[in-house]
Amino acid sequence: MLWAGRLARWGNRLITLAAGLLLGALALYGAWSLWDIAATRRAALPVETLRFKPLAAAPEASPGFAELQARNPDVCGWLTLDGTRIDYPVVQGADNMVYVNTDVYGDFSLSGAIFLDTRCAADFTAPYSIVYGHHIEDGGMFGDIAQFTGDDYFAAHTTGTLVTDDAAYSITLFACVQADAYDPVLYDPGSDPAALLDYIRAHAVQYRAPGSGPVVAFSTCAEAATNGRVLLFGQLRAQM
Repeated sequence: MLWAGRLARWGNRLITLAAGLLLGALALYGAWSLWDIAATRRAALPVETLRFKPLAAAPEASPGFAELQARNPDVCGWLTLDGTRIDYPVVQGADNMVYVNTDVYGDFSLSGAIFLDTRCAADFTAPYSIVYGHHIEDGGMFGDIAQFTGDDYFAAHTTGTLVTDDAAYSITLFACVQADAYDPVLYDPGSDPAALLDYIRAHAVQYRAPGSGPVVAFSTCAEAATNGRVLLFGQLRAQM
C-alpha cells in the first residue's frame, strides 16, 4: 500500500506541474495576443508615413513622396479625407491580394496598405476607381469609413484630396453604401458611369447630390458581417 500512496503523490505533483505549465502557456499566449493587436493598430495609424506626404500644390516637387516611390514603385498616390484619420499613401499591386497583408514598404503587416484596384488606371483618370483598406479599430487604415454611415458624421465630413505623380484632385464625398463584398456593380471598375450613379443613389444609407467628375470608391469591411462592406463615394476634380 506504501507504493500506492507514493504513486498517488507523484501523480498529483505531475498534474499540478502540468496545470502550471498550461496556465503559463496561456498567460504567454494572452500577452503575445495583446502585444500583436497593439502592434497592428500602431502600424495602421498614419504617423511614420506622414513625412512622405506630397504637397498638393506641387506633387512633382515633393522630395518625400519621390523617396517613398523610390522605395516602392507601387506607390501611385496619396489620399487624405479631411477631418478623419485617413491620410495615407496609395499603392497598386500586381493583383488585389498583394497589399492585403503587405505594408507600403513591401513588408509583411496584418494591417496591410491602402491600395487601388489592379483593374483601375494608376493615375485615377478612369471614370470609376476603387480603393481598398482594412477596417482597423481606433481609426487605423479605413477604420473611419464606417462612421460615414451616421447622419452627423456624414454631414460633417464632405471633402478630401488625392495627389498622384503629376496631379492633385479635390474629392467631394457624396454617398455611403453598405453592400456585399461580391456586389456586381459597386465592385466592377468597368460599370457604366450613369448606371453606377443611379445604383449608388438607390442603395445609399447616406447621400447628397453629386456634381460631375470621375467617381472613386473607398471600400472597407463592415464589422458585423463576414462579407459585409462599407463603401464611401467621392467625385474627383482636378485642382488648378
